[in-house]
Amino acid sequence: MATCKVNFIFSVVFVVFGAALGFLGSGDTFRRKVSVELNPGLKPPSVLPPEVGLVHVRGLGLNDTLHFLICNRGAPALLLVHTNSTQSTVQVNWPNFINHSLSGSLKVEPQDSVQYSSALVWEYDDVNDTADPQQTAESSFYPPYELQNFTWSNLSINDNQSDPTVMLCGGKETESFLNGTLCLQFSAFESEGREKAWPSLLHNANSSQLRVWLNGVTPRGNSSRFALEFHSVGESEFQGRVDVAQWVSFPVNSSGVRGYNQWKPVAYRKAEPAFEDATPCKHSRLVSVNHIPDSGLVQAYFTDNPQTHGLNISFGIAKDPVTVLMGVGEPPAESFSTLIIIIIAVGLGTPLALIIVGGVFVWIRKRMSHSSVYEPIN
Repeated sequence: MATCKVNFIFSVVFVVFGAALGFLGSGDTFRRKVSVELNPGLKPPSVLPPEVGLVHVRGLGLNDTLHFLICNRGAPALLLVHTNSTQSTVQVNWPNFINHSLSGSLKVEPQDSVQYSSALVWEYDDVNDTADPQQTAESSFYPPYELQNFTWSNLSINDNQSDPTVMLCGGKETESFLNGTLCLQFSAFESEGREKAWPSLLHNANSSQLRVWLNGVTPRGNSSRFALEFHSVGESEFQGRVDVAQWVSFPVNSSGVRGYNQWKPVAYRKAEPAFEDATPCKHSRLVSVNHIPDSGLVQAYFTDNPQTHGLNISFGIAKDPVTVLMGVGEPPAESFSTLIIIIIAVGLGTPLALIIVGGVFVWIRKRMSHSSVYEPIN
């Protein structure tokens, strides 16, 4: 009987830790081969205007390709195109693109391989003394800074083989931006993981990440806060969930492929984020916009008056970085970390094992004490 009890103890412990190992082994193992090129296909005599560039980041899968394009002509934008081919390529009619004959000057070929395409464009608003754009009186808004009127730096590329980044900073000749800039950093990923810096959003090979922050900008009011206006080109629906907000775009064709923008409603008061520097940020309602964004990249790719939607995301004071994911498929789902799973397994398994061992020990001691007592013969 004692042997049976001991076996049960080990079975319970094994089940608890086995469940933990099951969780640990269920991560996303899908990978893409990521490459970067600047101004794809540009050849003399075509010459881009000063400080204008187009970066193409290609994520090659087993039977599909993700094309990310970032451009600083007009309002900066990120274009994501997903194709069901590993041979799809970006084609730019550079003379038309340079001469502002933008419509249709950028394509992904073959066009029938395109499963999903969407663009994310940044605008800029300055909101006075509130973290919630929806609760702010219209009279409290300062005139917005229009990003298409900014002067942008050259696109800076860090061609890391697995996780390349592209950074872009810009400003305007105003008192607020005299010594300040608005900076955007794009990252693509080869596989699943988390960035070390907060908010450490979970990403995978089907997503990219954008980080936006202000550096050295002088507020126009004593209690000013800042907000960004995001425009998404495509058919969109906003959805929210606890701790993470996401904006899901439904497919416009029969492919069934969806896109998403996802962010954590928190910003940080320092350029190098830390948990204790977190400050909440809020977003406004998603609204339909009746015009296409003033972005060279968007106008070059979309030709059929696509639907445009927008919302504002507040991010507190200057130096607060805001981090947003953009990708295709199902948004990465947060789950328990490895450390938490191990703690839960140990926390549940150890007390249970101690209780059972204690019970077995008491039972054995009672059996032994009963068997050693002298019993008289009748």
